[in-house]
Amino acid sequence: MSAALLLLPDFALILLGYGLRRHLHLGDHFWTGLEKVVYYVLFPALLVNAVMKTPLDLGAAAPLVLTAYLAMGVGMVLGALVRPVFRPTPMVFASVFQCSFRFNTYVALASAGLLFGAPGIATMALVTGCAVPLANTVAVWMLARHAEANVWREIARNPLIWATLAGLALNLLGFVPPKPLQVFLGRLGDASVALGLMAVGAALRFRGGTPLRGAGVYLVAVKLFALPVAALLLGRALGLDGLNLQVAVLFAALPTASSAYILAMRMGGDGQSVAWLISATTVASMFTMPLWAGWLAGG
Repeated sequence: MSAALLLLPDFALILLGYGLRRHLHLGDHFWTGLEKVVYYVLFPALLVNAVMKTPLDLGAAAPLVLTAYLAMGVGMVLGALVRPVFRPTPMVFASVFQCSFRFNTYVALASAGLLFGAPGIATMALVTGCAVPLANTVAVWMLARHAEANVWREIARNPLIWATLAGLALNLLGFVPPKPLQVFLGRLGDASVALGLMAVGAALRFRGGTPLRGAGVYLVAVKLFALPVAALLLGRALGLDGLNLQVAVLFAALPTASSAYILAMRMGGDGQSVAWLISATTVASMFTMPLWAGWLAGG
């Protein structure tokens, strides 16, 4: 119950964004612009600030990142079973396959901050910064419409990766930012959480559903139940405990990335089914993430 109450403000912001999108009629251009500001300015500031000033144990980070990679691998294997079991068309399969392992970075950083404070944000930033290249590469490769060079260009331009690396470099150099800079980055980071979660809510879509039906339910179960179990077992096998184990499981329990819809649409895939899966995992995670967080805190 305490974990659910801690995460309640985050999910309330998601629902607020959903309501504002449908009742204020601000237009798609407003929400598109807001998401760009969050993605390219506010969240990078949050990452730099958190990683820069939080003591990090890079030796302990190796098994943490390995756990995240292996959990994503479990998602890929289970997601690949959609094709022989449910028999969707090749492009529909390529579109929804990414929903079995991709993750929403906005929800990741916001929930880690609420549950574990600045150390949680820094730890989650390392995990997501390492996981984003793998997730993007596999997703784009499976859709198989762009050249390999475009995959690496997309990764190289990802501001969240660069912000994590910048914060890590400043941390290792022992850089202590002057007070005005700390306040500036702090203000941007605070704004990123609220606006980022509202943007997630504004992107939710439920109308039209998905023609996959059983496959859709299966993928939701894979993302929200199978992956956290895998992360828990793998993390313990690799010696994780405390904050690192909690962050690994929380990472695995995240809803699917909103950008999966954009990727599917740009590459000629089934955007409708992907949009439904993003929405379904986001809403369902409002109930499953507090359960995982509470269970870990109690255990």
